[in-house]
Amino acid sequence: MLTDERWNELLRTRVTDPGAIKRAYAHRRRRKLLSDKGTLFLVAADHPARGALGVGDDPMAMADRRSLIERLLVALENPAVDGLLGTPDVVEELLLLDALHDKVVIGSMNRGGLAGADWEIDDRFTGYDAKSLVDFRLDGGKMLLRLVDSDPGTVPTLQACAQAVSELAANELMAMVEPLPYDRDTDGKLVLQKDAESLARAVAVASGIGVTSAHTWLKIPAPEDAAVLNATTLPVVVLGGVPSADPAADLASWGRALRHQAVRGLVVGRTLLYPPDGDVGAAVEAAAKILEAAK
Repeated sequence: MLTDERWNELLRTRVTDPGAIKRAYAHRRRRKLLSDKGTLFLVAADHPARGALGVGDDPMAMADRRSLIERLLVALENPAVDGLLGTPDVVEELLLLDALHDKVVIGSMNRGGLAGADWEIDDRFTGYDAKSLVDFRLDGGKMLLRLVDSDPGTVPTLQACAQAVSELAANELMAMVEPLPYDRDTDGKLVLQKDAESLARAVAVASGIGVTSAHTWLKIPAPEDAAVLNATTLPVVVLGGVPSADPAADLASWGRALRHQAVRGLVVGRTLLYPPDGDVGAAVEAAAKILEAAK
């Protein structure tokens, strides 16, 4: 789908016509947020900006930008995929390739908590801000909110996310908050806490930030316990997370979560873009069928 000619034209435009990006934002055909069934299915591609390039055993999987863009083009071709969650560079590359017309586009806002950095939990806003999301006519902003009680970096991140939620709501744009509870193991490595109590607590905290929750959505891992989803009335989308060695198990987990009334869709990145067999189209289609069956 991404021929040498299209790729070379993208590189040429980057060099010779930076104003093309502004024009592409302005001319993008927009659509309503939800599908006709009231669901939302996005592919996510904001990992590289946080320095998270690895997938499975390949620490450089997402470093090849042409490969990443090709995979996104395949995913976005599926009519069941409503749109994209991405950082400015990825969004703009796809805009220049005319791949985001009639798609929902959610801009990634905080990527400053670089993967593996000492300050990882102090996740500064280094991507889109609320004003740019409005100016560029995007459909909302996503923020990562990792909660680590033993790490003071949680506090400025929490405050910045609350401010972003308020600013997005003031402009009637979706604020997609991804609250993830973490702890550190004996080696100091961050470990996601998947138990119901930790996840429900994170959901409760994220639900209450900002001056209003009117436009807040939550993006969380598929929980095993419905108590996590019962902790909020806000719309929820299930994230893909780190791909497992068993794609069928991932799909089954998403399917169980999607049957809950609070859950409105999927936001999945690496699991669909880098499936074990390399067939992005088939992986996306399988996820689309799981969503359709559940809703």
